[in-house]
Amino acid sequence: MAESDGQEKTEQPTGKKIEDARNKGQVAKSTEVNSFAVFTIGLVILFITRNTLGHNFYDLSYSIFNSLDTLSLTKDTMQMYFIKWALIFFGSIAPIIIGISLVSIIASVSQVGFKFSWEAITPKAGKFNLFANAKNLFFSSRSAVEILKAIVKISIVVLMSYTVIEKLITDALLLPGLTVAEIAQFMMDASYTLVWRIAIVYAVFAAVDFIYQRYKHNKDLMMTKQEVKDEYKQSEGDPLIKSRIRKIQMQTAKRRMMKDVPTADVVITNPTHFAVALKYDMEKDTAPRVVAKGVDAVAQRIKAIAVENNVPLHEDRELARALFKQCDVGDQIPSQLFKAVAQILAYLFNIKRARRKASIV
Repeated sequence: MAESDGQEKTEQPTGKKIEDARNKGQVAKSTEVNSFAVFTIGLVILFITRNTLGHNFYDLSYSIFNSLDTLSLTKDTMQMYFIKWALIFFGSIAPIIIGISLVSIIASVSQVGFKFSWEAITPKAGKFNLFANAKNLFFSSRSAVEILKAIVKISIVVLMSYTVIEKLITDALLLPGLTVAEIAQFMMDASYTLVWRIAIVYAVFAAVDFIYQRYKHNKDLMMTKQEVKDEYKQSEGDPLIKSRIRKIQMQTAKRRMMKDVPTADVVITNPTHFAVALKYDMEKDTAPRVVAKGVDAVAQRIKAIAVENNVPLHEDRELARALFKQCDVGDQIPSQLFKAVAQILAYLFNIKRARRKASIV
């Protein structure tokens, strides 16, 4: 297994590693799939247009050979026949060229998607190092695999061709008794038998190579645990720094929360574990709002500040627990707790009102 800095590459490549490789033009692409697609589609187009091709070249040949006794080899005549031949030739093979070009593009895009990489075509000094390139060409594992594939493929094609040609030679003993058209049909059938079998070989190689290239590409992009950590630090930031920032943010939020406790109308307590400070501004809020909450030591600190600033404490175990779990600081209390909180606030407001009247009297 590949190693990097003494560590084994045991981790699957991350999305960023795959995308970076893709931007560099490193993708899991099988040339065998392209070869199979081009060979097969070209064969199919030839098979479909064979009558048209044969008819066009027959007409051209007939017009030339039929007029050999009267043909005048002048500049204009040669130019006319050349233009006629060129139009027939290129007009006949145009569908094949267009079809092969399109299927080649489709085969490439279907494997890796459409993405143009400038980095892949940017000239680099290393690409012009003949010694290094020759070393990679003849002594790399990739070149060894490609050579092995080529040997196996050629061996199978040669063996298959041999079996077809051997049968063709045997059947050729019957040719003297056939017409010219039958002989031509015999040769055509033998040719298509050979090329269709080669197409099957290409299909098998394409499927195997496609799976292998994806496996090899994934293996080449495997990462060590340290590489995964380094990438995470680069993209998300150092976990220690982020933890420190979160701690500072929590401390700042806690100090801000403690400053709001003196403005509360009541603190609902557990009484020992939970404390939730509520404030109700009838002009701004539609319901009481949580201005501070805490558990254990923080709860005790909230209660101490409340006592120092004459904020009433109200003990209600279930309500304190429910408010702590269902509300964050700054939230309005949920509707299902309206009644319980409203009763407490009404009771406290009535007490305050009674105290003001008593002080006036």
